[in-house]
Amino acid sequence: MIPRRSQRTGVITILDVARHAGVAPSTVSYVLSGKRTISAGTRARVLASIRTLNYHPHAGARALASNRANVIALVLPLRAGMHVPVVMQFAVSVVTTAREFDQDVLLMTADEGPDGLRRMDASALVDGLILMDVELNDARIPLLCELDRPSVLIGFPAEPDGLTCVDLDFYRAGQVCVEHLARLGHREVALIGAPRAVYERGTGFARRTMTGFLDLAATLNLAADAGPCEEDPVAVEQRVGEVLARRPSLTGLVVHNEAVVDQLLAALLAHGRRVPEDVSVVAICPDGLALRATPALTSVLIPAEEVGTQAVRLLMRKLAGEAVPDSSLLPPRLTVRDSTAAAPLPAR
Repeated sequence: MIPRRSQRTGVITILDVARHAGVAPSTVSYVLSGKRTISAGTRARVLASIRTLNYHPHAGARALASNRANVIALVLPLRAGMHVPVVMQFAVSVVTTAREFDQDVLLMTADEGPDGLRRMDASALVDGLILMDVELNDARIPLLCELDRPSVLIGFPAEPDGLTCVDLDFYRAGQVCVEHLARLGHREVALIGAPRAVYERGTGFARRTMTGFLDLAATLNLAADAGPCEEDPVAVEQRVGEVLARRPSLTGLVVHNEAVVDQLLAALLAHGRRVPEDVSVVAICPDGLALRATPALTSVLIPAEEVGTQAVRLLMRKLAGEAVPDSSLLPPRLTVRDSTAAAPLPAR
């Protein structure tokens, strides 16, 4: 017999499960918490009742039983220059993977810096933290090292020693783009980067991409230009015009600013440059964005799903008391599509 739902709350309670299984409420609690050994038969009967009644333990009850909240915090401050659709791919991956571990995710989007971490630590609402939008000299890092709660960073500060970090190797990503263009014979290249605010606050992934791009271009003796680009169409057209004015023989472009991809392609056409006949374009972006562009873009994948999954798994291992590697840099993967071709022959 399936009991009626609680008249007060309208939901199945632990008392309902106990009555259905023919055991004491404390027995149900012990099955859920694992704090006492319960015979296999009784445990099976309780679990069957839980499934039959579709019972979901209250989060507070779970926390009291295990000294865990079964909640992790994703600290994702929404700041100027962030491309929210891509950022949310990371967030979705974190949430989806956390559910595999029966964890809920508390999303913190306010730009509170160390104060937000301090408030979260004092509340005891979460068991661990995942931090995004990591800066090279991130003000949150010193406090993070003092907290008892384990943490994982999606991104790398300038000094990652003693921290658990995971991300795409953006320095190498910048190099991979240059290598591809150089193999195709391009000798003048430029990087269209993130908005200026992203560089000014020292965001690690943007700085590392630009450094990798410029370092390898210098090693290969390529003429190179690199700088930020704002996200509105007027700014994109202006930036493209400035680059072409400085380097009229430019034939290779790398774009590391997902929000301006379509505007960049339109601006090149407006300046009489066809892709890839006159200018080859490589993007660092998700595959979906690269495939929707016309022409489809040769790109280095931003592996949001893989990075988010790894971050959660590393945090779960730390919560379990396991040793984990300090750093996990994912190698960049370049996919060649329709937007790159051999450099055009110089005009006679």
